[in-house]
Amino acid sequence: MFELPEIVHLSKQINETLKGKTIKKGSLGNSPHKFVWYNRKHDEFEKLTQGEIIGEATPKGRWMTVQLDPGYLLLFGEIGGKMLYHPAGEELPKKYHLLITFEDDTAFSATTQMWGAYELYQQGAELNKYVKDMKTTPLDPGFTFDYFNDLIDSLPEKKSAKGLLTQDQLIPGLGNSIAQDILFRARLSPKHPVEKLSRDQRQTLYDAILKTIHEVIEKGGRYDETDLYNDRGKYIRLMDKNAAGQPCPECGTKIVKIQYLGGACYFCPQCQQS
Repeated sequence: MFELPEIVHLSKQINETLKGKTIKKGSLGNSPHKFVWYNRKHDEFEKLTQGEIIGEATPKGRWMTVQLDPGYLLLFGEIGGKMLYHPAGEELPKKYHLLITFEDDTAFSATTQMWGAYELYQQGAELNKYVKDMKTTPLDPGFTFDYFNDLIDSLPEKKSAKGLLTQDQLIPGLGNSIAQDILFRARLSPKHPVEKLSRDQRQTLYDAILKTIHEVIEKGGRYDETDLYNDRGKYIRLMDKNAAGQPCPECGTKIVKIQYLGGACYFCPQCQQS
């Protein structure tokens, strides 16, 4: 599933490649998927998007907005799968969950493996839904250490370090995948109680969040995700299924795998003690 770094990378590529193109036809999915969400019917989507011009793509956590001028906006969110650009003459996918063809005969397609939302709003109306109450993301100017401290202090219930990073989108854009490397860099067990973090540990965790996100963005996303041109990202995760059972890169202790908070966790029991 795309997390914040991939959404940032895809937004940049859309702005470089699709911005300014005029839509010839917009089509919703031809392959049923019970975990893909639309807010328009097929005929309505086609009618409203025809002749619209692709505007600015903007990342927001695990969501992305794409302006359609005049007057509309595409909202993509929580997507696991592929979002691809197709040059003129390239064979288009036979199955898709969104397909937009342009007047220059290029195209854009999206297919979902897990779940995702492809929704069309009048500009401004999207704030009534998913992104309205979204908290500050790590790439927003307001994501300062003081903000991070206040966020932890305001938690209404006890949270673990993994829970802080992955539950309830307290820090929008993070997911289970990127959280593993953040926790390793912060030298925190996934189960470490947030309320027991010292100020120094909070600073280290805050720094690890920013360092990891910026590194993944610089490398075009994680190695097991693809970009608009179907190229894989170049960020190799430190803590993932390939690390399980292997020596820790810092101390040599065997990396362990546990199931916790709805997903697999990979960590060093020596470097990341609770």
